[in-house]
Amino acid sequence: MSLQELKEQVLKLSASDRLSLMSVIVESLQEIPSFTPERSGAIGRMRGLLKTSQPAPTDEEVAVMLEERRVEKYL
Repeated sequence: MSLQELKEQVLKLSASDRLSLMSVIVESLQEIPSFTPERSGAIGRMRGLLKTSQPAPTDEEVAVMLEERRVEKYL
């Protein structure tokens, strides 16, 4: 059954049956596991990989690195 056919069938139901159907759909969606904790844990691990004992480069140092990279790439 296509989505369009399903919509047509739903509209033929009484208001109380549509509310019951909506309730069942909402409940089924709440049973889907959330991946947020998994993602936030991965983000925390990635942040740990980025930590170094060295200070962040200054704007001037970054500008020099970018210029060196451009020279390597284009010359």
